[in-house]
Amino acid sequence: MRIDNDITVIPPLFCGSIGHYLHVRSSDATVIDWGRRFDKRFKDTHRFAIADTRGRLELTVPVAKPESSRCSWGDVRISDHGKWWDVHRVALESAYGRTPFFEFYFDKLLPMLTPGVEERFPLLRDLSDAWDGWIRSRLLLPAPLQQDELADGYIQEDSHSHSASCIDESGQPTVDLPPYWQVRADKLGFIPGLSVLDLIFNLGPEAVLYLDRLSR
Repeated sequence: MRIDNDITVIPPLFCGSIGHYLHVRSSDATVIDWGRRFDKRFKDTHRFAIADTRGRLELTVPVAKPESSRCSWGDVRISDHGKWWDVHRVALESAYGRTPFFEFYFDKLLPMLTPGVEERFPLLRDLSDAWDGWIRSRLLLPAPLQQDELADGYIQEDSHSHSASCIDESGQPTVDLPPYWQVRADKLGFIPGLSVLDLIFNLGPEAVLYLDRLSR
């Protein structure tokens, strides 16, 4: 595979923001930097935000304590603490069950939101990549490159090659994104800065058009 100069190195964000996926849409190719060192301060690696019935709600995938403080995020395992998958499933059903496209999409997500998820996806990377793959397929975005497809040393710890375009930990854009239709905007107003799941469930296939307009 030919590697050109427009490869965006993106941080491993769980169900990242619209801005995060706008970077993906605007790049020729992306690679997820799962080799970066684990740092528990980077909560967005296993946390995302949705718009619940009362406003912004953050959902977290609990992770097991790493064996070493020097491990990478790609080595971190998910935990079964608190049956978090049930919390996530109920929260998503409550938040988006009234949207036109939720039932059409949701069955495909159940393997990531039902008991045994920690066996099907033992590493945080496994689960995050599964969500990312589902999101990209809905948004008609190409799959990320694998790091072994790049030249040795292309991604270096705590730094990036000069030929890569990088984004910050939050994946947020430098400009405000225009509002889009949200199912409870009449009561809550428009809520910005949510996971791209909010865009997908509210707009369905038109989410692709929203990103296309912004990337021009």
